[in-house]
Parts: sequence; C-alpha cells; structure tokens
Amino acid sequence: MKEFGLRYTIKDLPVDNRPRERLAAHGPASLSNAELLAIILRTGNREQTALELASRILAEPGGLSYLTEATIEELARFKGVGLAKASQLIAALELGRRVSSTTPETRPVIQGPEQAAQLVMENLKNLDRETFHIICLNTKNQVVKTEMISKGSLDSSLVHPREVFKTAISRSAAAVILVHNHPSGDPSPSPEDLKITRRLVEVGELVGIEVLDHLIIGQNSYVSLKERGRM
Repeated sequence: MKEFGLRYTIKDLPVDNRPRERLAAHGPASLSNAELLAIILRTGNREQTALELASRILAEPGGLSYLTEATIEELARFKGVGLAKASQLIAALELGRRVSSTTPETRPVIQGPEQAAQLVMENLKNLDRETFHIICLNTKNQVVKTEMISKGSLDSSLVHPREVFKTAISRSAAAVILVHNHPSGDPSPSPEDLKITRRLVEVGELVGIEVLDHLIIGQNSYVSLKERGRM
C-alpha cells in the first residue's frame, strides 16, 4: 500500500487499466486521446504521471487541434516534456498526416493475375530460395498489404494456414492472393504446390477470406493456378 504523500504512477494501476496493456489487448480505438498521448510520452514528471501530463496538454485551448499546431518549443515548455519528447510528438503527428494523405485510391488495384504478378515479379524472380507471400486485398480488390510468410522449400510445415490468415485477418482483408517463387526459373506447379493451395482455399472458406489465386513466379514468367483451373 502506498504511503501517504507519495504519488501513484501508471505502473501502480491495475494491469487492465494501463494504456499500453489496454492497447495491446483491445486495440487503439479503445483508448482515450489522453491515453494515446501518454503512450507516446512514456513518462511524466515528479508531480504528474504520463497520463496526467497528457491530460494537461490536451486541456490547452483546442485540445487535439492544439497538438497539430504547436511547435516543438511550445510543447517543450510543459514540465516533463522537453525537446526530446516534443520532437517525438511532432514526428508522430507528421506520420499521421502522411498516412491520412495516402488515400485508398493510391493503392494498386488487382483485376487479374497479370497485375498481381507485375506487383511482385521484380522482387521474386531472381531469388535463390523459395519464399511464400500473400497479397491482401480489400472489397475493391485494392492491395492493403503484401507480406512474406515463409522462406525455404515450400511444404505444409512452413506454410501454415495460421500464419497465412493471421496477417489477412489483422488487415481486415476480404481476399488474398498466394504467391511463391521457383528459384529454378520454371513456374510449373509441383504436387506440393497444389496440395498447399487446396488446403489454404479450404481454410479461407472457413474464415471468410477468399483465396483468389496462387501465382508461381519463375524467371520473367509466372503461372496462375486459377487460370489453369487447378484451384
């Protein structure tokens, strides 16, 4: 139990009430503006916790708008902020502006296997090892994420449905395109390629994320299992 006169810190709060732990457990949307700001600040000062300091900053006229307009020098005047934390805040706000300026319309739209192959061909055609990737698409077939799932000889132990669909689910993908390369340069599908494809299509149906195609990338060439009727 805390002695009289000593201040509580965020670490003294129950785990479920700490901003970082709540963000990890429930996502950023569950946090207040002050809690999000406290995570960036990390620490407060001798008189205030990070959460109290964040609330004090947001109490300025304009609230969140104040943050977007404040200079580094203005933020650094708050006790417990300083130039280093003020710079972190300004950098975080600038990243937010840049993300918001990247509208969905700027994302590539995949309308067929040729466009999907063009998206990944340059990065995969000359690799000396097999790598397995997924292209996550939204309901408009816009690319929301491309991610490597595994590296090494393609088999069911390396390409596990859990890993494939974990990324797709986290990005709220409506559909995915599977992609892997053949270092030999020959994109002809192997029996293992077909086996893995069937397995992932079945899992996709269960979780509600459609597997649109599986592309095999060779040397300046590709095979679409969808076009070949092998899915």
